[in-house]
Amino acid sequence: MKNLVKKAVLLILFLSLTAGMIVCPKRSLFYALTGLTLWYEKMIPALLPFMILSNLLIGLHLTDSFVFFLKPLLSRLFHLNGHGVYVIFIGFLCGFPMGAKVTADLYRRHLLSKTEAQNLLIFCNNIGPIYFTSFVLMLLQIKNPAPFLVGMYGIPFLYGIYLLRLRRPLLRLIAPFSPGKRRLRPELSAEVLPQQPQQSLLDILDDSIMSALSGIAKLGGYMVLFNLLNLLPDLLLSKNTCFLSLMTHLHIPVPVLLAAVNCLLEITSGISRTGGHYPFLVLVLLPFGGFSCIAQTYSMIKGTDLSLGKYVYHKCILTLLTALYYLLIL
Repeated sequence: MKNLVKKAVLLILFLSLTAGMIVCPKRSLFYALTGLTLWYEKMIPALLPFMILSNLLIGLHLTDSFVFFLKPLLSRLFHLNGHGVYVIFIGFLCGFPMGAKVTADLYRRHLLSKTEAQNLLIFCNNIGPIYFTSFVLMLLQIKNPAPFLVGMYGIPFLYGIYLLRLRRPLLRLIAPFSPGKRRLRPELSAEVLPQQPQQSLLDILDDSIMSALSGIAKLGGYMVLFNLLNLLPDLLLSKNTCFLSLMTHLHIPVPVLLAAVNCLLEITSGISRTGGHYPFLVLVLLPFGGFSCIAQTYSMIKGTDLSLGKYVYHKCILTLLTALYYLLIL
C-alpha cells in the first residue's frame, strides 16, 4: 500500500510538471535556465577547485597533516582525530556540499568511524561563509553581520560539540531513569584501511579530477530539476485558480507561502526571488538548505550506510534552534 501511494504521488508530480512545461514553455525555460546559470556561474568556480584539491589531499593521505595547526584545539573539543578535524575545517570553510563529500570520502576509506561520520555530516554541511556574507547578508542589507554569523555557524558548531562530546555522557546520566534496558555501546574507532596498491601522483590527480567533475555534474542536474519544480507552486498560486482562492479564504499570505516554497525547493534561486522582503524566513531556512541540498547530500553519501533520515532530522532541529535564536535577537 505504501509503495502504491508513493508511485501515485510521483506519477501525479511527473504528469503535472510535464503538463506545466507544455502549457507554460517560457516560464519553464526561465526556471531551468536559472538553475543552469546558478550552477555554471556560482557552483562550478566556487566548488570544483576545492573538490579537486580535497580529493588530492585524501588520495595522498595528507588530510591529517593539512590541519596540524587546528588539531590541538579541535581534537580535544570534538574528541576527533586529524581526519575529523579536516572535515570540520573544509565543511565550515567551503560550505555545502563539501562537508558531505569530504565526510563520505574519508568514511569510505575507513578513516572515520560510522558514528563520527554521521555526526560530522549533520553539522559540517552548511551554506558556505563566502556565499553567506557576499550574497545573503548583502541581499538582506544587514550592516552588522556578527549576530547573523553566530546564528549561521555558531549554532551548528555548538551542536557538533553536543553530538560528539556531550550527548553520550548525558545519555549515560539519564539511562538509569529511562524505561527499558538501553545499552550504550562504546564509541567505535575508525578501522584500519586495507593496504592498497601504490598509485602515482598523476593517477591520483586524474582520479581526483574525474571524481570532482562527476560530483559537480550531479549538482548541476539537481539544481536544474529543483528549480524547474518551482513551476508547480507558481502555477497553483497564479491568478484565478481554486488553490489561490482557498489560500485567500484561509487568510494565508500567498507571497510568504510562495517565498517559503521557493526557498525550500532550491535555496539560492528562492532567496534571489524573495529578495529582502522576508529576512526572517530566509535566515531560518538557510540551515535546512532546501530539498535540492538534501538530494545533493544524498548523491554525496550514496554507496555508504550513512543515514539521510538522521541528517534531515537533525537539520530540522538546527532550523528550530536557529528560529529561536533569531526570535530572541531580532
